[in-house]
Amino acid sequence: MKVFPIHYDVIVIGGGPAGMMTAGTAAKNGKKVLLLEKNPDVGEKLKITGGGRCNITNYELDNRKLLEYYKGSGKFLHSSFSQFSVKDTFTFFEKRKLPLVIQARNRVFPKTEKAYDVYQVMKNYIKKEGVEIKYQTSVRELHVKDGVISAVDTKEYRYTADSIVLGTGGVSYPETGSTGDGFAWMKRLGHTVHTPSPDIVPLRASDFWIKKISGTTLSFMKITFFVHGKKSFSKTGKILFTHFGISSPLILNSSKQVADLLLEGHVTAEIDLFPDTDKGSLDARVLKLFETNKNRKVKNVLVELLPKKIAEVIHDLARFDDPEKKVNAITSEERKRMRELMKHLPLTIDGLMGLDRAVIADGGVPLTEIDTKTMRSKKIKNLYIIGDMLHVNRPSGGYSLQLCWTTGYVAGMNV
Repeated sequence: MKVFPIHYDVIVIGGGPAGMMTAGTAAKNGKKVLLLEKNPDVGEKLKITGGGRCNITNYELDNRKLLEYYKGSGKFLHSSFSQFSVKDTFTFFEKRKLPLVIQARNRVFPKTEKAYDVYQVMKNYIKKEGVEIKYQTSVRELHVKDGVISAVDTKEYRYTADSIVLGTGGVSYPETGSTGDGFAWMKRLGHTVHTPSPDIVPLRASDFWIKKISGTTLSFMKITFFVHGKKSFSKTGKILFTHFGISSPLILNSSKQVADLLLEGHVTAEIDLFPDTDKGSLDARVLKLFETNKNRKVKNVLVELLPKKIAEVIHDLARFDDPEKKVNAITSEERKRMRELMKHLPLTIDGLMGLDRAVIADGGVPLTEIDTKTMRSKKIKNLYIIGDMLHVNRPSGGYSLQLCWTTGYVAGMNV
């Protein structure tokens, strides 16, 4: 193995958001930095995050309140977030001519709503600060001697540095290169690695009618989850029907709770299509609609009450004795079945989609094995671990990228 002739202050493995933040910050502080990236370009996941819009952070300026969203990990992250907070994220991007806007649920996006613009800011940052980048360079091995990483092996060269930063990402969006390579290295280096599971992921449902309405979005709905018929929890918001089940931020942020229910047994759900209307008021509304449309077919009248595809589902599930039945022939029992379906549209939850569809997956090195004041490993003296390599449970809504900006900055300042 040929030893590369230059010795670096810092080698950053992985050019995702956390890795780029570390590399740029360290270089800005005068360090000679090498960034090793296995893809042809840095920031591959960053380019597509948030559906191509890039939810940069969440606008919660009180660190204590913000860290509550990181569940049990929050108590370990106070020092990190005191060094680089949401306010610092705003300053960082706006100083580099990328204005940010706050949208629903305090989610923060670039004003352009283009993830590519965020990628451009980060790439320009590391290039301006003089970070040396080696593309299409996969790391094969990390060598440890006397409790420190002595060398990093790639196919062509063995590289050396005073400090090594690991930011190879987790296992969500594996097509962008996040294939969990770093987890295997961590285990060999003596770290605990929690098995990844999809935290923020769509739900699979087996009901035959779901494929018929794939692509339909319901904007203000209430969904209630049950395990063995016993009510567990409810949430209200937008629901997207897909060919495999249901999705949307509401569903994604419920997936962890649903995963826990699936461990208990059979999980079902009910969707209330009129969450702000009680059954009596809904019945009166249906009666009024029917009264003015007595001679029309029921299936044609329902579209005045519901989106077309949902109206067809309600009509089919109501089991009319005549599919062409007119309003003036409907029975009170049939009208009651329709009303019940509108308030309790049933779903059978088969499971969660896999890691390949996960927006965020947990798993990785527990924070108990990291000095979160510096992001340095407590087991390897010159190793720093950042971003999605850390075992941190968080919801969607900008919290994952903020973790990357924060831990990347802290590592960059302390290497």
